This record gives sequence, C-alpha cells and structure tokens, in this order.
Amino acid sequence: MNDIDAPLPPDDLGDRVSEVFDLIGALYRRGLRKLEQDEAVEGVSVGVRSVLVLLHRYGPMTVPQMGRVMALTRQFVQRMVNDAVDRDWAEATPNPAHQRSSLIRITGEGEAVITAILAREHALNRQVGGDLTDAELRACARVLKEMLRTFDPADAD
Repeated sequence: MNDIDAPLPPDDLGDRVSEVFDLIGALYRRGLRKLEQDEAVEGVSVGVRSVLVLLHRYGPMTVPQMGRVMALTRQFVQRMVNDAVDRDWAEATPNPAHQRSSLIRITGEGEAVITAILAREHALNRQVGGDLTDAELRACARVLKEMLRTFDPADAD
C-alpha cells in the first residue's frame, strides 16, 4: 500500500472532509436551484418531490417513517404529504399495523409525475463529465456514507 492508499491522519482527514463539505454545499445549492426552477414548470416542490420519490421507490409508508428516512420533522413531512394528497399524487390508506398512523401511498397520477421528473433528472445526470468510473463513484458514495454516519448519533433524537 502506498501513501495514497493509506488512511489519512485525523488533522489531514478533517481538512479533506471540509473540502468535500464545501463541494457538497455548492452542489446542493445549485441542484436545489435547478429543482426549484423545474418546480415552476411542473408545480412539484422539492419537499413533495422527496415524498413522491420515497413512495415510488419503497412503497407505502407512514409519515413518521418518511420523516426518519429523510431526517426531517414529522410536521414538515406531513405538510408535504398533504400537498401531494391535495394534488391527487398520494393518498392515505388504512394501516393494518397501526390504526392512528395511515399509510401514504402514491397514486397513478403521482407515479406519472415522479417518473417524468426522474427521467428528466436522469437525462441531466447523464451529462456529467469527467469520464467517471464505477470505482470512483463507489468510492465517492463510501465517503459520503461515512460523513453521513458521523452525524447520525447527533440527529437521532
């Protein structure tokens, strides 16, 4: 193993992770701005988009489950779910496991909306340059997961 493959000492690691955070911040702001511009066209807020993506990928969920997955308050997620329900993109159904917490299910119209959004985003993501390799993307995901794990205990109220 050469020096480039060796784990970084804590001080160097802190500096390098800070660089990653700076890049993530810029990417998040630009990505959010792009999503918000598209929201004006499709009428889907970033929050409702997140709810629809969860329901599309994982099936029916309760509001508290969605809040935990997205690390957002139940109240915020409930507002986003209410918006989706008002637009007929989602619906509340009885929850056999817990009568007080309905399951939220995506509707056919919601599937059509989120499928179109994801297709457009996929087309945009295909334009990412740099001749990236699978190994590089796996390494990037590994770094981001480790960074995320650092904050899990603090946010697990």
